[in-house]
Amino acid sequence: MGDRTSGTAGAAADVELRQLRCLVAIIDEGSFTGAAAELGLSQPAVSRQLAALERELGVPLIRRTTRELAPTATGVRVAAHARRVLAEMADLVAEATSGHTRLRVGYAWSALGRHTVAFQRRWSATRPEVRLQLVRTNSATAGLAEGACDLAVVRRPLDGDRRFDSAIVGLERRYCALAADDPLAGRRSVRLADLADRTLLVDRRTGTTTVEMWPPESRPEVEFTQEIDDWLTVVATGRCVGVTAESTRDQYPRPGVVYRPVRDAEPIAVRLAWWQGAPHPATGAAIELLTRLYRNG
Repeated sequence: MGDRTSGTAGAAADVELRQLRCLVAIIDEGSFTGAAAELGLSQPAVSRQLAALERELGVPLIRRTTRELAPTATGVRVAAHARRVLAEMADLVAEATSGHTRLRVGYAWSALGRHTVAFQRRWSATRPEVRLQLVRTNSATAGLAEGACDLAVVRRPLDGDRRFDSAIVGLERRYCALAADDPLAGRRSVRLADLADRTLLVDRRTGTTTVEMWPPESRPEVEFTQEIDDWLTVVATGRCVGVTAESTRDQYPRPGVVYRPVRDAEPIAVRLAWWQGAPHPATGAAIELLTRLYRNG
C-alpha cells in the first residue's frame, strides 16, 4: 500500500501515513522534541511532516505559542481519524505477516462438534508455534471467501467453486431437532418419512438438508432461517423441525429442544477447505489431526 492513504479526490489522496504518525506523536508527546525522540527522527523532520500535512489539508492542526503547543479543534478531529487509520494499517501488516504463526479455522454453525475442544487442546500441545483461532462466519464458505479464515470447516461440497480445494476429514450422522414435547421426541430415532408432513426449517446458505432428501411425492414444507439461535428458537416452539449434522447436537444443547438420529439418512461429510494454490503451511497438520479425531470417534 506504500506510505500514502487512499482517497477518492482532493487533498486526501496526498496525505501520507508518516505525516499522520507525526501529528499523533506531537499531540501525545506535547512537543516536537518529544515526538522526534518517539519516532526516531530529527526535530526539523517532524516539523516538515506536520507542515506538509497542514499544507495538504489547508488548515492549521497545531497551535504554537511561546508557552504552549496544543492541537486546534480541527487537529483533534484529524488526530482521532489518524489513530484509526494507523491502527488499521498495523492490523493489515499483522494480517499479512502472521501466516505462519496463526491458523484461523472458520465455521458456520457448529465448528467440529464434540471434537472442537479436543482439536484445540491437541493443537496447542503439538503445534504451540502456530496459534489456533476458531472464527464463526455464517456464510457458504464459513468465512473462507470473505478472507476471515485460512481454513474452513464446511459440510456442503464446494465442487462448483474452483477457487477452493478441500479434503474430507470425517463423517457425521444426521439428527432431527424437535421440540421437547413433540410426539416424535419420545422415540430413540426417527425416519425421513416421519418428517414428511412437517415444516422443515433450513439455513439456505449453510444448511446440509434439502427437500431432495425426500421422494417428490412426500416432501415437507420448508421455511428458511439464517442463524443457529433463530433456528433453535423456532424449533423449540414446535412449529418447525430441523435436520442437521451431529455436531449441532453436541455444540448447541438447548432447553426445549431434543435431538434424535435420523436412521435412514445419509451421513454428512465434514470437509476442510482452503484457497486453491495457496494453502496455509499448517493445512496438512490440521487435516491429519482432524481425520484422526473423527476416525477415533
